[in-house]
Amino acid sequence: MRDSRRTFLQKSSSLAALTVGGVSRIPSLADKNRKTNEVIRDAGMHLCEAYFWGLEEQKIALTKQMNVLGAVGGINPGMVGLKAVKPWELKAVQAVKEAWDNVGLKLRVVEGPPALGEKTKLGLPGRDEEIANFITLMKNLTQVGIDTICYNWMPVIGWYRTQNDKPGRGGALVTAFEYEAIRNLPPTQYGEVSKETLWKNLEYFLKAVVPEAEKVGMKLAMHPDDPQVDSIRGIFRIMNTVDSFKRLLEIHPSPSNGITMCQGNFALMGTDIPKLIAYFGKQKKIHFVHFRNVRGGKFAFEETFHDEGIIDMYASMKAYYDIGFKGPIRPDHVPTMAGDSNQHPGYSTIGTLYALGYMRGLMEAVSKRRV
Repeated sequence: MRDSRRTFLQKSSSLAALTVGGVSRIPSLADKNRKTNEVIRDAGMHLCEAYFWGLEEQKIALTKQMNVLGAVGGINPGMVGLKAVKPWELKAVQAVKEAWDNVGLKLRVVEGPPALGEKTKLGLPGRDEEIANFITLMKNLTQVGIDTICYNWMPVIGWYRTQNDKPGRGGALVTAFEYEAIRNLPPTQYGEVSKETLWKNLEYFLKAVVPEAEKVGMKLAMHPDDPQVDSIRGIFRIMNTVDSFKRLLEIHPSPSNGITMCQGNFALMGTDIPKLIAYFGKQKKIHFVHFRNVRGGKFAFEETFHDEGIIDMYASMKAYYDIGFKGPIRPDHVPTMAGDSNQHPGYSTIGTLYALGYMRGLMEAVSKRRV
């Protein structure tokens, strides 16, 4: 009995020491909850914000306060005071990356790469030089730890809206598109550019670039056409169906050849977004996500607040979580809210904050239901 009591007291003393003053201690319920919260933060994804107009001081301060530390943007030597330096050169890439580091953010995605232009997409003289510059850009980006490029195949006429200030919920301003308003516009200086031409030029690009992307570990994320109509002013559009994206991936199968899952565009193609996420996600082809919502169809639509469009946003976030998506994700095309400027339609700072909070809530919900 005396030995048993002595043993009990020794064990109790040891446990007390571990709990109070030891280097290690028995995990408490609070410890377990803290660890759980660390694991589920943003459901394991990299929550980012877009900065297409340089180092926007107010937005940077606000997103840092929200602990959204990922940045998406371009490589613009001018924003860091460099002159006579090409944006694909290592000096420019390093300087831009360091500028983001210095404000406490991490540049994770280059969206709208500076070395990819009309010569490549239209198959014009000089495209081989453009492609060579693009390959240089990829190599230099990966040297500084940036491994994702979001690009598109919309030459001459890219993102297009017929109205940038349509009143939405509560008077917020949203962007909208009506095909009837533009269907009879005259062709551009390039005349008619056929689907066959664009596919041929895309194949030429992919066969030159994807092998080099594999060597350096770059993820190429094709963005859908926006809007998804067949042509605008004589220039056809090819990345406007799910089958087109399947064809893209088959041209040069590779871990580097993937997509930007821009939910709004894919939804306007008439597809079920959570099912599509599961389809491409199982193939590891979703490299980047634009998380947004819309209302309407491809010939007439408007962008909405994240919580009111045609997409089941909870089911979509759950689908990303279920496929184990760990990449960069950002809100896209938010309404301009009261008191904010509509200088950059779709990128209102206040609207962005609402979207980020909404996304983080969904992320916590889908991850905690699995705990």
